[in-house]
Amino acid sequence: MAVIHKLYMPLISASHSSFFCKPSISLNTSNYKSRLFGTTFSRIHTHRTPLPTLSRRLFLPSVSGLWDALAGGNSAREAVLAIRRGMLLFRQGDVFGSLVEFDKAIELDPRQKAYLWQRGLTLYYLDRFEEGAEQFRLDVAQNPNDTEESIWCFLCEAKLYGVDEPRRRFLEVGRDPRPVMRGAYNLFKDGGDPEKVNSASLFNSK
Repeated sequence: MAVIHKLYMPLISASHSSFFCKPSISLNTSNYKSRLFGTTFSRIHTHRTPLPTLSRRLFLPSVSGLWDALAGGNSAREAVLAIRRGMLLFRQGDVFGSLVEFDKAIELDPRQKAYLWQRGLTLYYLDRFEEGAEQFRLDVAQNPNDTEESIWCFLCEAKLYGVDEPRRRFLEVGRDPRPVMRGAYNLFKDGGDPEKVNSASLFNSK
């Protein structure tokens, strides 16, 4: 399910010293993300963390969900509807409500769980990092070329264990055709300068 535009992830402080100790993770990337995608959404209803910029992938149900809706029964179609409701609630800032809908989709059609990267984002913003990492690992197992999900998995695990351990178990994916995503992947996996990734994205957007 390679998609050109998706959520951009929070940046981790990447000074050389941060690679040898547990760095802080900064979510203050709204300016960076708005330059990339040009859309900003409201504060989430948990009153804790502002929602990041969202992309049009958030409004698309999974490919498996579409197929199941066509080939499956009522439960499969209802699961797709639940996913749509969950994505809409997330966009509106009701993050907990979106999780309820994503979980309902899995109850209706358990096959959906392996593709529900949207649920992983919801779990991250609810501070349920272990479950979020599990969700992203399931997604990458189904799509081994999913750069963004490998990074989101790292971000969840970095919240739990710091940077070193998640880097050792960083999910390997295929070569992303987008230069900015290759740069972001290498940044989180091996370290580097976030500004270089930022500059590269702005250059390639012109």
